Amino acid sequence: MTAPALVALAHGSRDPRSAATITALVGEVRAMRPDLRIEPAFLELSKPTFGKVVDKLVRAGHDEIVVVPLLLTEAYHATVDVPRAIAEVTERHPGLKVRATDVLGLEPRFLEVLDERMRDALRAARVRELDALVLAAAGTSDALANQSVARLARLWGSHHKLPVTAAFASAAPPAAGEAVRAFRAEGRRHIAVASLFLAPGFLPDRVSELALEAGAVAVSEPLGAHPEVARTVLARYAVGAVELVPV
Repeated sequence: MTAPALVALAHGSRDPRSAATITALVGEVRAMRPDLRIEPAFLELSKPTFGKVVDKLVRAGHDEIVVVPLLLTEAYHATVDVPRAIAEVTERHPGLKVRATDVLGLEPRFLEVLDERMRDALRAARVRELDALVLAAAGTSDALANQSVARLARLWGSHHKLPVTAAFASAAPPAAGEAVRAFRAEGRRHIAVASLFLAPGFLPDRVSELALEAGAVAVSEPLGAHPEVARTVLARYAVGAVELVPV
């Protein structure tokens, strides 16, 4: 029996660095599971589109697909855009079985990736001490999704025994610059900002710009094509593949 194909479904961006990062992440996943058919796809703004990828897989003989949404929170894209995209392809391909898994989410294991990216940023900025951290994410109108970022920030702060504030690039306060200024108003001067984004793009760039203007000593790169992220993709796939097995 052929294993279901895996489609790693990202949102997409006009910034070519974003698609390049997703492609590199899929490369990491393929290296871990060379036996699987694994394809990247995008909801919008980047190519290949989800529909085109599914069409290609169907032509290649695949009748079962597990979709892993490359999203860090369970917000609008996960609850509306992904189901809508799946409904469109299943209507076009009768008999095709498609299972969407949970989003990547904010796994505690991603704190290791954040630490690694932060160490790189601090080394590049020649910073040797910190007295506060800001965890900056995209932000959404979904309060529960924003709360999940705040929970991860508290967990990260407890690991480092430093105060940490969650900040958002859009849709919710505080912005990264505001969070940095609030810490500076308390007398803290060595504040670093972590980019809780999967890939580079407009929002992480904006976070970095505002944070540095406000006095941050360093801003880390997004999570990117890290092996820990790739392992999480495969963990989500494993659950989705089991759910496709007839009971």
